[in-house]
This record gives sequence, structure tokens and C-alpha cells, in this order.
Amino acid sequence: HGEMMEMQGFGGSPSSWQQAEVTTHESLCQSCTTAGSNVSFDYPAGCTCIHDPSDIHTVPLKMLCQNMKRQIVSRAFYGWLAYCRHLSTVRTHLSALVNHSIVPPDRPCEASGGLSKEVWSKYQKDCKNYKELELLRLVYYGGVQHDIRKEVWPFLLGHYKFGMGKKDMSQIDAKISERYQQVMREWKACEVIVKQREKEMQSAIFAKLSSGSSIDSHVLRLVHRDSTLSNEVFLSVDEPDAGSQETPSGEDSTPTMTTLVPPAALPPEERPLVEFDSPDSGLPSSRNYSVTSAHSQILSSIDDGQSTEEEGGGGEESRTPGVLGGHQDSLIEDRLCSQLDKLVTNGAAAEGISPSLSSYTIELLDTVALNLHRIDKDVQRCDRNYYYFTTANLEKLRNIMCSYVWEHLEMGYVQGMCDLLAPLMVILDDECLAYSCFTQLMKRMSQNFPNGGAMDTHFANMRSLIQILDSELFELMQQNGDYTHFYFCYRWFLLDFKRELLYEDVFAVWEVIWVAPRISSQHFVLFLALALVTVYREIIIDNNMDFTDIIKFFNG
Repeated sequence: HGEMMEMQGFGGSPSSWQQAEVTTHESLCQSCTTAGSNVSFDYPAGCTCIHDPSDIHTVPLKMLCQNMKRQIVSRAFYGWLAYCRHLSTVRTHLSALVNHSIVPPDRPCEASGGLSKEVWSKYQKDCKNYKELELLRLVYYGGVQHDIRKEVWPFLLGHYKFGMGKKDMSQIDAKISERYQQVMREWKACEVIVKQREKEMQSAIFAKLSSGSSIDSHVLRLVHRDSTLSNEVFLSVDEPDAGSQETPSGEDSTPTMTTLVPPAALPPEERPLVEFDSPDSGLPSSRNYSVTSAHSQILSSIDDGQSTEEEGGGGEESRTPGVLGGHQDSLIEDRLCSQLDKLVTNGAAAEGISPSLSSYTIELLDTVALNLHRIDKDVQRCDRNYYYFTTANLEKLRNIMCSYVWEHLEMGYVQGMCDLLAPLMVILDDECLAYSCFTQLMKRMSQNFPNGGAMDTHFANMRSLIQILDSELFELMQQNGDYTHFYFCYRWFLLDFKRELLYEDVFAVWEVIWVAPRISSQHFVLFLALALVTVYREIIIDNNMDFTDIIKFFNG
């Protein structure tokens, strides 16, 4: 075994082979000479000893050729053996990507017809007619009939549980609706304060610019933060947008193709980093801030604060210009902070809640403002060419997205979330139901966003799959700039291929992805990505594509 390992590392030297060969020949020569010079003797067939003085110059060359032949064959063999061991290791790793027991398509009956309206009707009448796994098998191999998708999707996403009665479903709907309305009231009340704060900040900046004084470092920091922090993971490439559903990443007047680069490759200032306190250290929630009674007092309190500020401003005008310039900067900011504290404290006092639990921190307001800006930017450009997204439905999409982000401020809004919500709204066409189903969907999809760790796992698995199943393509990727990191698959995994397909195909693909963990694999998206690469492999190879080429090709 030690000799095998030595040869596997190609540690054997030609001199060692030659020495062994010389020793062997010496023994052969001795055996040959024992026969005596007067006795006729048949020499061994493989003997290369010098029996004829005329062969003295040709034998060393023959020995050298044989030694080289042995070394070449030996190295090739051990190289092949090492490669086989590597493939065996990779195959063992990849075997975990699929279920050990895959549900067949033809037992107990053929499933290619999918989940039809007739089958679903039988299930609704009596849940015992079909087991959950049988329904999932039909969805996996044949999809869901479009007419019943609105009824089936809440089950597939986990809003309802299979086997539930109508009474239990109604209770869940009522509970979700109540929760959604409460969350809506909370973030809308905070939004009022955020907008007023932005208005006051803009007035302060304008006043300072008009007076020629410098702007506070705090205001500059907020403005700089809003302009540099980006939640976008789709980076523009100067190519025209060819897809009808492609969401441009630039301004409306300049459609561009959007590509994806993993957040790890982005500069730190462009990564979606939002710093704020935890929910237990100041974030508002239904248990520590009652917005219902306070919301009606916010607008009147803002008006009172504005009138007070105007009266104070009149007093300041009677002073000398030098005194005005010296005090105006700090007075505006102090009044703004005290006004915000007063608004929230007065609202909470009406409900008997202590001010310490009900106060919005400045960090929270900054975080909410930043996320609202991001959401408004993406909502306006979400699938604008699709008939469903009218102004009214875009407003519903914004409400759902703001509600989800309000409950998950530790993640915040990241570009792409609207893409995941849009198909749910098209099918479900119900604000509360879409909110609940989107929340369930994000339990899995959030791991693909920058704060999760699933994306690196996807890349590593894709590398192993291509290396095993298509070594020719893998070698091409290595030679042309080595893009075996598979970053060009980033958008596929982030959005479950939503931007690669038409809406009708998105519906079918998503249904299969949702049920695949119970039927075949928890990593079904990997095999979709592999299929997409395989379909276009000849184009990639014929055009000898490098990383830039393949990015433009798949995102074009």
C-alpha cells in the first residue's frame, strides 16, 4: 500500500527503477552463466542480458525504453485510480441531494395528468379519498390545473394543512386577517412619523443652504447612507433588455439588462447592511405600542408642533443675523427629536403604556425610512408589462411587502422580494392570503438572500454536478477565466427562476419545487439549473464563452 501511495504522488524516481532493473539483470546473468559455456541453454524469453558481445551498445537503450514504459503506465494507472477515488467521494456527497426513496410516477396510478379539478373536488368532499402524499405526487408529475390554483396553493405553501375542515380554515383566515390589519396599522403609523421627519429634515437642509451655514454631520450621514446603501443584487449591464418580464435596474427611461453578482462580491458600502436594535430593545410591536388610539392624534400633534415651531421662528427673527445663524441649526434638530418623542409618548399615554416601551428610536426610524424607500422603488417597476399590476394592485403589493418587512426588520427589504410576491398575488388575488403565503414562502427563500447561507451551498453543489456529469463543459469553464464558482446561477436560485420564465411556466415550476422535498429531492432547484445549463451547453462550447459572455447570455 505504501508503494501505491508513493506512485500515486508520483514520488518514484527513474534512478530507483534503473537500480532495481540492474539488480534483476545481474541475477539473470548469474543464472545464465551457471549453465556453463559448453552447454547449450535456452535463455529466458524476457532476458535482456548481454550474451553476445555485439549487443553491448544496444542493451542500455532497451533497458531505458522499458523503464520509461513502466513509469508511464504506472503513473497513468495511479492517476486514474486517484481520479476514480475522487469521483466516488463526490458521488457519495451528491447522493445526499436526492431522497433515498423517490415516489414513482405510475403507482398507484399514472400521475402525468396532474391534480385536476375533478380530483380536487373529490378531496374537498371527503379528505379520506386522497392522502396528502398522493396529491403531492400528482402535483409533482403533472402540475395543478390553473382553475384550482387559488385553492391549492395555500395548502402547498403551508397556509392550510391537508385534512383541515372548512371551519378550521375559516379560523385560520380570521386569525391571519386580524394579524395583518394590526401589522398594517403599526407600520403605517410609523410611516407617518418617518414622512414628517423627512419633511422636517428637507426643510432644515434648505434653510441651512439658504443661510449659507454648514449642514449637520448627522443629516449628511443620513443622506449619504440613503444614497450609498443599496439593497440591489441585480447589477446593470449596458445591454438592451430583451425579456418582456425583465425588471430594469436603472431608470424607466433607460431600460437595461439586469444581472446578478453574489453579495460577497459587492463592495461593503453596497451590501444590504442595516443596523438597528433588536425587537426586545425598542422595536414597536402590538404588545408595547397601541397605534389604534394614537394614530388619530399624530396628525393633530404634528400640526401643533409646526405651529409652535413657527411661533418660535418669529421670535428668532427679532435677533441679529449672527445669533440666528448660530442657533438655528441646533434648534431645528432639537425640536424635531422632541416632537417625535412627544408624538409617540402622547399616543401611548392615551392607552396607559409607559413611554419607555413606546418610543421609536432614531435608528429604527432611519431603518424604516430606508426600507420604505427601497420598497417604493421596486414596487413601481415590478412587472409593469403584466396586465395584473394595475395601480390598485401595486398598492396591495406595497402593503404586503411593507407588512412583511416590518415584522422582519432584521433582514429588511432586499431586491427580489417583490419578484417572489408578484406570482402569489396574481394567483391568489387576496391581500391577506397572499401575505400569509408569502410569509410561508420566505421561510425557505430567505436563506438564499445575503443574510442566509444557502447560496454558497448551491454553488458548491452545482460545481460538483457539472464536474461529474459534464467534464468537457467543466474544463471549458476552468480554461476561460475559471467561472466554476457558478455565480451566473445566482439569480436562478435567488428567485426560483422567476425571471427566466414566463408567468405560466413560473406557476408550474414553482409548484414542482414546493412539493419536490416530499417526492424526490430537497434540492430540486439544482437539477433545474443543471437542465438549463445542459440545454445551452453546445452554444456555450461552440462560442467558447467566458464569464462575461455567459452572464450576458443567460441574463439577456
